Amino acid sequence: MKPTPRFRAVILDMDGLVLDSEAGYFTAWQLAAEAMGYRLSRDFCESLSGTHGSVISQRLIEYLGADFDIDDFYRLSGQFWRERVELHGIPVKNGFDELLRCLRAYGLPYALATNSRRVDAEYCLARAGLSEVFSVIVSRDEVANPKPAADVFVKTAEALQVKQQHCLVLEDSPIGVAAANAACCPCIFVPSCLPADMHASRLADFVMRDLAEVADFISAAFCHPL
Repeated sequence: MKPTPRFRAVILDMDGLVLDSEAGYFTAWQLAAEAMGYRLSRDFCESLSGTHGSVISQRLIEYLGADFDIDDFYRLSGQFWRERVELHGIPVKNGFDELLRCLRAYGLPYALATNSRRVDAEYCLARAGLSEVFSVIVSRDEVANPKPAADVFVKTAEALQVKQQHCLVLEDSPIGVAAANAACCPCIFVPSCLPADMHASRLADFVMRDLAEVADFISAAFCHPL
């Protein structure tokens, strides 16, 4: 494992890292495609983990054909997804509560940096019961280029008033890990899709199974500074 610089703040991704939301998205995509007479494999859906919306559209058209009605797909998938969320809410990932207690105990500033639009991020956090948790949120609306570009992490570090190299990024997708690397932020990869992507695993400073393990890592780092 590569040595990780001393960190003074933590930046978290949202979908797949804090929220167990990606499975719901994938199911909604599959239902929408089926309603339109198409089929999306689970592997294909998982390959889009962490991807920006415009890239998702491009990949869908490449996968399903030029005559695929992307607007109708988003209308249907949004409808299926919201029906599910309104009924069941959005689960929080294992270990998040432990991580949050750890960050607060050590007085570490933290923020959310997401490829989702702000309105969608705020809706998802509300449905997960986390509306009041993040005082700093940077979304794709607020940067020129989404992940895997560095922009969202650069802007989040600025908002936290902490140098990028001292912001520990927690990411669950290869695209997010690439963005952290581009921003020169140390990164822990907590893969939401298994087996873990090998390139992202090599690019990240550490690979951990869940946020509880991340909390233990941070506690150990403050008890025995790196």
